[in-house]
Amino acid sequence: MEIINYSLEWARSEVFSAKAITVVGICVLLCAAGFYFWGKTSMARAYWLPMVISGAFLIIAAGGLYFANHPRICTFQEQYEANPTAFVASELERTAKSDHDLNLIVYYVLPIFVIVCGVLVVGFKDSTYVRAWLITLMALGAMLMVIDSNTKARNADYRAKLAEVQVAQ
Repeated sequence: MEIINYSLEWARSEVFSAKAITVVGICVLLCAAGFYFWGKTSMARAYWLPMVISGAFLIIAAGGLYFANHPRICTFQEQYEANPTAFVASELERTAKSDHDLNLIVYYVLPIFVIVCGVLVVGFKDSTYVRAWLITLMALGAMLMVIDSNTKARNADYRAKLAEVQVAQ
């Protein structure tokens, strides 16, 4: 029965992460408004659009995370009570797929994305709009690496607990 409590705590942590990402997205939108209204230089004025799009992306991603995990809080208990062994097996399968996807994203895709943007910033030193886009994308990529590495650690911990329960069954 301990695993259901751990599963519920994991889902609540994912929902909390979604809320925190939403707050960050709102802060990015507020910063974009600041650049738009108070930006004096051409470089400062170039940031507002990429930041609006990045903030909106963060809010949309947080919504996806929230709506994927919030219903699990209600269904985990029912699934566990119906068949504990099947629940643990399905969660192990789901977390294995998530672990694979997070490995690919956190260790390969996002770092390459940030490096490419960094190299391109140097190449486009005369274009303020392109540089603003690239710098914003680098910051977004770095932020996503932090968020996803936290999610990966939480997922690995949850998967280890599920494996312990499966061995004990």
